Amino acid sequence: MTVTTFKPETAAQAADAVRWALSEGTPLDVAGSGSKRGLGRPIQTAYTLDLSGLSGVVAYEAEELVLTAKAGTPMAEILPMLAERRQQLAFEPQDLGPLFGQPEGQGTLGGVIASGLAGPRRISAGSARDHTLGIEGVNGRGELYKGGGKVVKNVTGYDVPKLMAGSFGTLTVLTELTVKVLPAPEDGRTLLLAGREDAGAVAALTAALQSPYEVSGAAHLPAGVAARSHVGAVAGAGGAVTLVRVEGFGPSVAARVAALKEELGADAVLDREESVAVWREVRDVAYFCPAPSPASAGEGRGGGADSRHVWKISVQPSEGPRVAESIRWALDAELYFDWGGGLIWAAVVPAPDAAAVIRGALGTAGHATLVRAPEDVRTAAEVFHPLPDPVMALSRRVKESFDPCGILNPGRMYAGV
Repeated sequence: MTVTTFKPETAAQAADAVRWALSEGTPLDVAGSGSKRGLGRPIQTAYTLDLSGLSGVVAYEAEELVLTAKAGTPMAEILPMLAERRQQLAFEPQDLGPLFGQPEGQGTLGGVIASGLAGPRRISAGSARDHTLGIEGVNGRGELYKGGGKVVKNVTGYDVPKLMAGSFGTLTVLTELTVKVLPAPEDGRTLLLAGREDAGAVAALTAALQSPYEVSGAAHLPAGVAARSHVGAVAGAGGAVTLVRVEGFGPSVAARVAALKEELGADAVLDREESVAVWREVRDVAYFCPAPSPASAGEGRGGGADSRHVWKISVQPSEGPRVAESIRWALDAELYFDWGGGLIWAAVVPAPDAAAVIRGALGTAGHATLVRAPEDVRTAAEVFHPLPDPVMALSRRVKESFDPCGILNPGRMYAGV
């Protein structure tokens, strides 16, 4: 299929493109840099609306902890700018480009918010939705509009910006966003517990998260996953590794780490550099990326592209070990845990019944999203977890209110929506 690309440089040009598509009755594939195009159901259209031309920081009010930027602004521009002022996007946005075989650092602010994905700090800082203050964009009628505000204390109109987070471009062409930023921690350390089985590891993570020590990361890497880490202390542990992160002011971090080390019986403490590196791996699902790492050589999974399908499974933390064991028993799968056991990342050798097995193992305890798979699989499969009929009906009404003719990314999340 020959694809025609529209690349607006202003919000008005983006609105013109939507109006043209509306007049022609043809849908648009709305994208930023395209780093997450492999996530979701493929869009069946010959026209792409490329928002990467809408780039640039509009306002950065560091003292007010607010950043406004155009939707196509690269995260590779935003994150270093925040770091210079010792600030951050606290929800720890993921860079999933490498998971889809692309270079790292290709994502945009609009893509981060539209996908609604957050990293390990979500358990303490919240999701992308919680940090989205305001948006400007074009709805499916070709109308430019604004929602939300530009100050943290403004509570009027928050619902529309939060609705856009995780909508995958199906409701609005985002042209500008205002997000909350927070001070970056002065220091960070990670406790390492070696050799725990899944259930014991999740019990330790639960104890850490329920402690008064303000844990900001809680993950468990089974032996095969830990062995692929680029962090020497993790790869060299010789088995499963359980990780607990503590961040904040230096003296406070030292005191909390000492207390947790005694309570949990930790085997080691990673320094700041090691801590940053391992949580980046956990955040970006680096263990399942196509490119082989040195630590994986000779394991049978390195030396070529990783063709396994990758699933993101959200579950009650207490149910995590049971769900993981059920999946391993029925499928050729490798998994690791984040969010204290509440998030399971699974790399699964392709099997026709994989979706049924994974969602069957969950029951009513959570939901599962197919994050990486070939286009033909994502076309035929339920990529996002099936919604109950009342929720699907509500989703259709919301879609119709923003995009009544189905112009914007139709079917990206669910068929017909």
